[in-house]
Amino acid sequence: MRLDNGDGLGGSGAADGGVPGGGSGGGGSLRQQVKDAVTPRSALLVLGVLALGVLFITSYAGAFHSPKPKDVPVGVVAPARERGKVVDGLNGLPGSPLSARAAASRDEAVDRIRDRGLDGALVVDPRGSKDVLLVASGGGPSLSDAVRKVVTAAERAQGRDVRTVDVAPADPGDARGLSAFYLVVGWCVGGYLCAAILAVSYGARPAGTRRAVIRLGVLVLYAIALGVLGAVVIGPVLGALPGSVLGLAALGALLVCAAGATTFAFQGMLGILGVGMTVLVIVIAGNPSAGGPYPYPLLPPFWREIGPALIPGAGTWTARSIAYFDGRAMTGSLLVIAAWAVGGAVLTLLFARIDKADARRLV
Repeated sequence: MRLDNGDGLGGSGAADGGVPGGGSGGGGSLRQQVKDAVTPRSALLVLGVLALGVLFITSYAGAFHSPKPKDVPVGVVAPARERGKVVDGLNGLPGSPLSARAAASRDEAVDRIRDRGLDGALVVDPRGSKDVLLVASGGGPSLSDAVRKVVTAAERAQGRDVRTVDVAPADPGDARGLSAFYLVVGWCVGGYLCAAILAVSYGARPAGTRRAVIRLGVLVLYAIALGVLGAVVIGPVLGALPGSVLGLAALGALLVCAAGATTFAFQGMLGILGVGMTVLVIVIAGNPSAGGPYPYPLLPPFWREIGPALIPGAGTWTARSIAYFDGRAMTGSLLVIAAWAVGGAVLTLLFARIDKADARRLV
């Protein structure tokens, strides 16, 4: 005979798995309910997300809160008898905002700016008191404005005037010169979200090398589509960035592959926690150091050093080169992006192979 437990619901303990007060009806102490609801694994994940949030604030605020020019490469075109004095004067400015070096002629200075070896050049008029400052706002209007302010103040202190000439101007549709940066951020986000979605749907670690190859193949097709669509939207549709649509599309496909393959590799290494590692490397470290709102010479030392080696920084540099500098000075940044893409793919296959071997040993 089954006895009623006194509340008219005979055997309710069995429905709760035999644990008194263990059901969802509110039994047990608050401490026990919290312990049941928050597992150690979920607590660690929450703490990890908390740490990422703090690092996000620290990285973005640290990079952007006080931009100052530091050792900006600037050429000096002047008569031989005055060149050394002008170079020394600019290099001796308080805080070392400029790194001045001689240029033989105005044409040479323009070529070096367009090759992205210089961020500006001062052309001294030997017959008058009004000089010319050459800049390239296509490389970042905030940087060209900073150079103009520093040089103008230095010239005024010498009783001279300066006129600014932009030899590689940002497009009128490219507000504040940020279109290349936003485009690259979109491609990177698309890459790691694609990888994260595949992880959520089919497991963070692919079940064997064949599955890993399939995931990488899907990523390549997705990368080509997003690269083309992004280039078309930013160029012909919005008119926000000039330059070769085909060149930008190829860059976009490579960036999406790099971000996605990197995410696959981190997931193979750390499981679902690999998504958090991707956010740390690409979003928290990569975006503030990419040279978007503030190009490298305006960033603090840490961000200035890591930026060119990360996917967003290399991508932003390359996109601006395609848009405003006729595709010059891209080799190094393209090699960086390719290294992330190839390295991520190789590690993805390696971790998939290791997991499969471990699974066989357990059988």
